[in-house]
Amino acid sequence: MVNLNVETLVDFLFQHKFMITALFMIVFFVIKAIIIKVIKRKSKQSKRLRINMVNNIFTIFVILFIFNIWSGEIQKFAFSIAAFIVAIVLATREFIQCFIGFIYILTSRPFRIGDWIQVGNYYGEVHSNDWAKLTLLEVNKHDYQYTGKTLYVPNSQLITSVIKNLNFLKRYAMHHFTIVRDDSVNPFTFIDALYERANIYCSEFKEVAIRYNQLIENRLDITIEGPDPHIQVATSDLGDTQVIFSVFCPTEKALEIEQKLTADFMTLWFEKK
Repeated sequence: MVNLNVETLVDFLFQHKFMITALFMIVFFVIKAIIIKVIKRKSKQSKRLRINMVNNIFTIFVILFIFNIWSGEIQKFAFSIAAFIVAIVLATREFIQCFIGFIYILTSRPFRIGDWIQVGNYYGEVHSNDWAKLTLLEVNKHDYQYTGKTLYVPNSQLITSVIKNLNFLKRYAMHHFTIVRDDSVNPFTFIDALYERANIYCSEFKEVAIRYNQLIENRLDITIEGPDPHIQVATSDLGDTQVIFSVFCPTEKALEIEQKLTADFMTLWFEKK
């Protein structure tokens, strides 16, 4: 009697696949919405990371469920379109590449939600990623500020483009800027004064900068420039004088320090001219 009831239940499920699939999808979206709502209400940190993980996990469950329920029909359909399989692959290759790119990101983990990265010519903070695209909050690489634009990068580009993790720039950056003037004044006559001003502007965060610099070097197993300010004098192709500043500082203070050093340079320049 039990075996008969199980067989009857199985037959019923397979005869009403559309209804079972629709019911499952409704339950799926309700459960996911409840979980996301709880995360938004109770989580104070890593909110986007948890929501992104929930979306990806539920997406995988849906794919597995639909594949298991409709495996017979999918197999029959695959056999019936064998003659057109090449055309279908060519037509959907972008989607296939996007899905492969998604698997690549999941397995290699070159970045996490909230990291600053560069993909090709795109710079931004990772907002979320799914099977089709990577969502970035664009960051201006020159002033380290959010532009207010949202970038949607297809996962297919993650396979063919170089991915640079710029996460350490989120707090500290080796900020470079160049001042170009004519050759009427020798900048070496006041370069010591510029070093003195640069050290004063960096004194308030010097100890933290040293620790953060060492942390980056230990984590990446490389030696990077800093944390002391560096000033280099060079000439351009046209013979003009170039003064190149390199300052390891918090990203939010980079433009402020640049403006102060530029003002000091101009003052000293016109005093010597």
